[in-house]
Amino acid sequence: MAGEKSSNRLTIAIAIAIVLAIVTAMLLPVVTGANDPDSENGMLNAERLLIPLQIGGEIFLRVLKMLVVPLVVTSVMAGVIGLGDVRKLGKPGLAAVGYYFCTTVLAVIIGIVLVNIVQPGRGSLGEEDRQRVESQAAGINQTLYHHLAEQLNVSDEEIAEAFGDQEYVERKSPNIGRIIENLATMLFTDNLVRSAAETELLPLIVFSILFAGLLTTMIGRVHTIQQLILELNDALMTFVLFVMKFAPLGIFCLVAARFGAANISGTLWQELRQTGGYSFTVLLGLGVHAFVVLPALLYVFTRRNPYRYMLQLSQALLTAFSTASSSATLPVTMEAAVENAKVNRKSVDFVLPLGATINMDGTALYEAVAAIFIAQLVGQDLTFAEQITVAITATLAAIGAAGIPEAGLVTMIIVLTAVGLPTEYISVILAVDWLLDRFRTTVNVFGDAVGAAVVEKTFPPDVATPAIAAASSPEPGKVSPSSPPIAAPKPSLDPPPPPPAEAATEGPSPTAGDEPAAEK
Repeated sequence: MAGEKSSNRLTIAIAIAIVLAIVTAMLLPVVTGANDPDSENGMLNAERLLIPLQIGGEIFLRVLKMLVVPLVVTSVMAGVIGLGDVRKLGKPGLAAVGYYFCTTVLAVIIGIVLVNIVQPGRGSLGEEDRQRVESQAAGINQTLYHHLAEQLNVSDEEIAEAFGDQEYVERKSPNIGRIIENLATMLFTDNLVRSAAETELLPLIVFSILFAGLLTTMIGRVHTIQQLILELNDALMTFVLFVMKFAPLGIFCLVAARFGAANISGTLWQELRQTGGYSFTVLLGLGVHAFVVLPALLYVFTRRNPYRYMLQLSQALLTAFSTASSSATLPVTMEAAVENAKVNRKSVDFVLPLGATINMDGTALYEAVAAIFIAQLVGQDLTFAEQITVAITATLAAIGAAGIPEAGLVTMIIVLTAVGLPTEYISVILAVDWLLDRFRTTVNVFGDAVGAAVVEKTFPPDVATPAIAAASSPEPGKVSPSSPPIAAPKPSLDPPPPPPAEAATEGPSPTAGDEPAAEK
């Protein structure tokens, strides 16, 4: 009960921190005078006040990201080791991949249906705005490269190199075959250290599954390694609990800095008015998927109360909204799923790291809506076949999207070029993308957590889960079911020790037949 009350207090504190951060961001221009167009000092003062908030938020985000790679590796290995037999991994693995693929397809279908009903792009862009966007076509490379470079913390040149940096629209067009080829090669790496440094989780997960599966076949020879992995996983989860004590402060800094910067620039509300129909359609689609589709799946497969489950995961969902990164939120999601929602530890260890890498329901929905919205803006009616192409490309591109802020913008180019849409119109949705990204990341994280609960029953019930640190020590005389089998001790060849002197004086004297074998 004490742990549940503490969790509730932390959730409430995080929610209050987000509200206070948004209020602070809205009041910042008023307090500093930055909302006065003639006051340069007010703008400068507001930007100076944002600096400590930006630093605090960046430190919190980096600490979370610092935990991601070691936690993914140890948790996936612990989940595989907990199965005891690598051959039992097939059913949970197929169930997890099947669930993620189906929910992503459902999200894309929801987005396409809604954008065709609402039609937010019809007449939402005036002729003057259209000419402005088209006149920017020549310089859209630099704008988009710079924006992505800021989000991904790399140089503009690296972004340009990633795109091939030929003529923007005449670049080699990504197609579905190339996407599938890229996804296949993403599963493997030639350098684990580099993949860890660049937070490429998919090859790390593949390596962890293969390595831990091999360990389960070496019975009696690798007990120390197995135990080390389990204990490292427990220690990292304890570290997550420690970091979450500072979550309200870190989240306040993150949200206040981002909303404050947008409010000071004065462009947020103007862009929201211009793209109101598009933003409404994306949020409506995300709402339908998060509050109808995913809860229905959770109830059908597990009979859990989906909205109570959502509350139990509220720490992770609020953190996802604040960080806009499913990878950075992963440690919090795993802790909340085990501690608050009581999801089987085996399922959490295996399913959630995989979901943070390949399950992007919100991103797929957003890309489908954005592509058809841009088609409506330019007056291009997509045929049914072209909309199917958008659906397939958005699904595959979302699977390959990195769990980092605004990675959907990179894969958006793939979707647009697949149906011949002008990529320069990405600039229309650029100003509101960071805000919508927070909502779609929250949906991604909730979809991952629902997947852990749905796949939970596919794990063999006769093998207990690797316990968390507080519960991993077995009772005296018992062997923890989460630990690998331990070889029985070899029998000693030495004679048993003589009884204590006090015991020799009590009771009747032993008869000749009761003499110890050593004395016969």
